[in-house]
Amino acid sequence: MATTSGSAITARALKNEGVDTVFFLTGGPITPIVVACHEEGIKCVDVRHEQAASMMAHAYTRVTGKPGICITASGPGTTNAVTGIANAFVDCCPVITLGGASPSVQFGRAGFQEIDQLAIMRPVNKWADRVIETKRIPEIISTAFRQATTGKPGPAYVDLPADIIDGQVEEGDVVYPVRSRTTARPTGDPALIREAADILAKAERPIVIAGTGVFWSQAGEEFQEFVEKTNIPFYTMPQTRGVVPDDHAMSFLGSRSLAFREADAILVMGTRFNYMLAFGQAPRLNADAKVIQVDIDPMEIGHNRPVDVGIIGDAKMVFQQLTEAIGDRRKAQSEAWIGQLRAQDAANKERQEVQMESDDTPIHPLRLCKEVRDFLDRDAILVVDGQE
Repeated sequence: MATTSGSAITARALKNEGVDTVFFLTGGPITPIVVACHEEGIKCVDVRHEQAASMMAHAYTRVTGKPGICITASGPGTTNAVTGIANAFVDCCPVITLGGASPSVQFGRAGFQEIDQLAIMRPVNKWADRVIETKRIPEIISTAFRQATTGKPGPAYVDLPADIIDGQVEEGDVVYPVRSRTTARPTGDPALIREAADILAKAERPIVIAGTGVFWSQAGEEFQEFVEKTNIPFYTMPQTRGVVPDDHAMSFLGSRSLAFREADAILVMGTRFNYMLAFGQAPRLNADAKVIQVDIDPMEIGHNRPVDVGIIGDAKMVFQQLTEAIGDRRKAQSEAWIGQLRAQDAANKERQEVQMESDDTPIHPLRLCKEVRDFLDRDAILVVDGQE
């Protein structure tokens, strides 16, 4: 029977998982993997620093919704990628890194570029493991994909020692997992859905704050249907901008602070009470507001701020459940609230318009923003840095 190498198995395992692009910087011991990926028809994007590979994989994931793949050489090649992977970790982004490592038979003997990569990677990944047998490469890679993409998404790391990559095994001994990932979407507890729906139906000043969970669950249509049928204003976190257009009738960007401060009911869908929401605390968010938090990760419910209703579930499914449970109970409600937000939004936009039309030199930042906005296509993807 014919034999095959660990590098060929790795490439075929990636192809089996639907991978079409990998980002890498060539070096030992991963070069044979990259060659094998090319032979499998996978696009191989070479970079000049491994941090770029991990950040490109992160961006690829954000744009396509599919796991981005980063392949790194041993030692400094892998540790160079840590910053990008850590960024994906805090962003709950399913980037998968394959890190070449020194031969496992030389562990503890100061082998070439030997360092405990697995120990370094574990704190910045949702899951990390090492392949210890060449024929098990597809099994471990499949596990990495499952770990990265199910539940709350996050990066996964696979450590690939050189002797595993170069190892030869009988082709018949290699099993490539099929149907190893579920597409199931957990729904919210019906009793809690009814309780949340009652709070939102009776609220005078409700809002929705939507975060990354809405993006990863591809819940844009359900999100838009919810706000249109309930007439509840919405605000998005940076990763969710554009899931429902900013110029939607229920979007009032210029009254964000007012809405957070005055809302009497807040539906927090798929986002964390982190620093961007002042950890859910007053005066950023109304201390007396009823809070409904929905997240696929049970550990996020009530983290940093107590909640009145905590629902564990997928954003797409819970939006559907809440829309149905509320029904037409909000058709004539919140007109005064929406009018207040609209007036504040218009006043802020009017003040900004003066600066957007300014001919001052040097150019005012808002004038620059206007020129960029007017130039870009409506569905363009805009990449920004850290506001400095």
